[in-house]
Amino acid sequence: MPADRSRLGPSRRADDLARMATEVFDVVVIGGGITGTGAALDAASRGLSVALLEARDWAAGTSSRSSKLVHGGLRYLEQLDLPLVREALLERGRQLRTIAPHLVRPQPFLLPLTAPVWPRAYYGAGLALYDALASSFGSAGVPGHQHLSRRGTLRAFPGLAPSGIRGAIRYFDAQVDDARHTLAVARTAAAYGAAAVSSARVTGLLRAGGAVTGVRARCLETGASLEVRSRAVIAATGVWSDDIGRLLGGPSSVRVRASKGVHLVLAGNRIDGSDGLILRTPSSVLFVIPWEGHWLVGTTDTDWNLDRAHPAASSADIDYLLGQLNAVLARPLTRGDIEGVYAGLRPLLAGESDATSRLSREHAVVSPAPGFVLVAGGKYTTYRVMAADAVDAATAGRLGVPASRTARLPLVGAHAAVDANALAGRDGVGAPLVHRLALRYGDRTGELLALMVRRPDLAAALPGAPDHLAAEVHYACLAEGALHLDDVLTRRTRISVRTPHRGLDSAARVAEVMAEVLGWTPARVHLEIEHYRARVAAERESQRMPDDRTADAARVGAPDVRGPAVT
Repeated sequence: MPADRSRLGPSRRADDLARMATEVFDVVVIGGGITGTGAALDAASRGLSVALLEARDWAAGTSSRSSKLVHGGLRYLEQLDLPLVREALLERGRQLRTIAPHLVRPQPFLLPLTAPVWPRAYYGAGLALYDALASSFGSAGVPGHQHLSRRGTLRAFPGLAPSGIRGAIRYFDAQVDDARHTLAVARTAAAYGAAAVSSARVTGLLRAGGAVTGVRARCLETGASLEVRSRAVIAATGVWSDDIGRLLGGPSSVRVRASKGVHLVLAGNRIDGSDGLILRTPSSVLFVIPWEGHWLVGTTDTDWNLDRAHPAASSADIDYLLGQLNAVLARPLTRGDIEGVYAGLRPLLAGESDATSRLSREHAVVSPAPGFVLVAGGKYTTYRVMAADAVDAATAGRLGVPASRTARLPLVGAHAAVDANALAGRDGVGAPLVHRLALRYGDRTGELLALMVRRPDLAAALPGAPDHLAAEVHYACLAEGALHLDDVLTRRTRISVRTPHRGLDSAARVAEVMAEVLGWTPARVHLEIEHYRARVAAERESQRMPDDRTADAARVGAPDVRGPAVT
């Protein structure tokens, strides 16, 4: 895999747009979330020519708003869905060992017990089976579960309220930086030759007879229209899957429902503990997860039929999560303890039940028209399987197409272990900083260190975000496809949800660095900052609203930055 071909900078975007206007591709993929980027990588690594289009930013939808877990599906084990658990555990093991060990790491969880006998026997038997399956299906090296006494539980997690606690079981799953992981998949697809362009919205399908032969799209940065021709089209559009039926001129055979999941982000010192927690609630499972010096608390699971681009968290969502969390903590938390809030939509295959938490998380791959494949449903952990299935369907009957290779294919950043001490000694940067960068960039950390050597001014921390450097912003534009201020503050970094100021204190410096790489004028810098401020204000207002409808009305009041009007 040629390293330089993975860079998604401004010149690469221009080249890829030019390719899309002239080349006939084997596959066009619609959607730059984890499934779409996974399909692009799967196809490109088989030697197929690929065009990948994303309407906004890589991972801008569901794939940056998850619970940040790669897990085997403990809930599905309880439902005796062993095939789904097996598949998820296989994928978890591959991510930990080979595909992205710098971005996917084991994470311990405590399952608190409130009765002395039967819950321990019940959950202990389930977790013993879970560990046995994990060991058989590729997760060797992940520690097995342990039984903790009441005293051991409170020692491991002092922040738990002691009343009602009879002990706990500790088990392991894995945590992922979902936005950076999806970005790494997109970059790896580009390294294998895929033309990958974000901020390009598909507006229609090209047809020849009854077959789909490509897509019409519009570049949201310039307003230019283009036609991208191909032998097959794969739509991996998540909660937008039903819109594909309108492009086809009729309903598809798969119906997807959107379930809203809200997460709170708390400062690391607000909860006294080190393991994660998994708790049952009346409507869903609640995770309390340590996350890079912060705590992530979620999620809700409610039907959503409003704006899909910007789902809003309401005051009721926040109160629900705080209430469920405070029920188990010794020191209750308030809204003042919240640093950030985000909401995402899960694409669930619609079933007979009206409760979104009971809808199937398994995926479907259908071909509603010749040359066209739709993949929908599933969960983050099994994206690679969904992607391979979609490419298999798109190339069915075509001779000479090899089988999927991605089960053994490392992503950008995962080709070599990083020796933080050696890099620190070579470049004169502290080992703790190198280690922190390595958790985000893997074996590409040296590229950032080299940039800081050439440009010492970029080694400075960002205002209001001491864990992030100006060099990361420069690199985000030069190599990671960032086009707007929101791309950096929300997905390349998580400053927007991990600081009480929601990124406002960092915005001016981030825009200044971006302007240098992307050639922004002072007027453009001003517009980017004003758009970001309006977005933050709209999100804060939505989180004060009592319900979904009023929260949605507040959130959509901020215009989207993407569009040719922003120059």
